[in-house]
Amino acid sequence: MSTLNDDVAMLRKVPLFESVDPSKLKLIAYTSTQLVFDDGEEVFSQGSNGTSAYLIVRGETEIISESSGKPVVVAVHGTNALFGEISAFCDVPRTATVRARGQLTVLELKRENLMELIREFPEVSVEVIRELAKRLALTTTDLASVLDAKAS
Repeated sequence: MSTLNDDVAMLRKVPLFESVDPSKLKLIAYTSTQLVFDDGEEVFSQGSNGTSAYLIVRGETEIISESSGKPVVVAVHGTNALFGEISAFCDVPRTATVRARGQLTVLELKRENLMELIREFPEVSVEVIRELAKRLALTTTDLASVLDAKAS
């Protein structure tokens, strides 16, 4: 089990939070919940409603998307990665299923705490936009590759 200071140090390593005042990071860490998942256990499923983002403390996740009714692993995230933020920030259903790859420990960050952070530190919203834009660009590139392969 990590301490509050461990959680703050971990949050500081995430680009989204690196410019945030340490006292605010302590509040985020204090209001977050540490969860542990076993290998293969789902953190959440595609299409479900979500009000939290998750930060990986230890382990890895598989990001799985349904394609033609079959699950496809589209990404793997490791320590210090943030996931689930799209639903937490945008109030839309989960865009993918996330499953533990080995034992996984995460911090669950509630929507209301994340939104308060954005209100107090507008620069965090810029980092959210950057991260979402990067993921969209990767998804677009991957989609184009798949379409090119099918056309060949």
